[in-house]
Amino acid sequence: DGPVVGLGPGSVVLDEDNKILDMETNVGRTGRLARGGSVPVGYYKDPAKSAATFIEVDGARYSVPGDFARIEEGNRVTLLGRGSNCVNTGGEKVYPEEVEMAIKHHDAVYDVLVVGIPDEKYGQAVAAVAELREGHTLELDELRDFLRAHLSGYKLPRSLTIVDRVPRNATGKAQYPAAKEIAMAGFAAKAATVDPTTV
Repeated sequence: DGPVVGLGPGSVVLDEDNKILDMETNVGRTGRLARGGSVPVGYYKDPAKSAATFIEVDGARYSVPGDFARIEEGNRVTLLGRGSNCVNTGGEKVYPEEVEMAIKHHDAVYDVLVVGIPDEKYGQAVAAVAELREGHTLELDELRDFLRAHLSGYKLPRSLTIVDRVPRNATGKAQYPAAKEIAMAGFAAKAATVDPTTV
């Protein structure tokens, strides 16, 4: 899981219908983080994005950037990641940031991005694009075995593509669309080399 943090003044967790979740009675529930207080009017010349990001709930205005969190005891939340990057595999939501944090604990991994790639059976499959530390190797089965102590089975990557450098922009921001292309190409290349008579 991601970091556990206190919910600051003016911040709330919303359900899928944009209703504020009570922090005491909804421990364990997942929702979207929203911040009240001094909220911008909207995005310049982008009314659709403004309407999706800046909403009114119970007469108060909130900014909802798309971050998901699970409610914990003591007015705290576990940060799960952005909903826009969420992988839906077999009806289960997987937040890439959570899987990335677990993978980065492996000694061989220097950097990693996790994405969803198309899967006939599950809709999407969790795929990792990893940059390894110098002199290290890593196979998918080894990574999955390592992750079992940290993640539920449905969150384990079904594909691992090793790259020289994980795609990030000049400021270090993750480039998820590029990582997805790399993961899909890596998965297709590995699938093409599998002898169907041995599967």
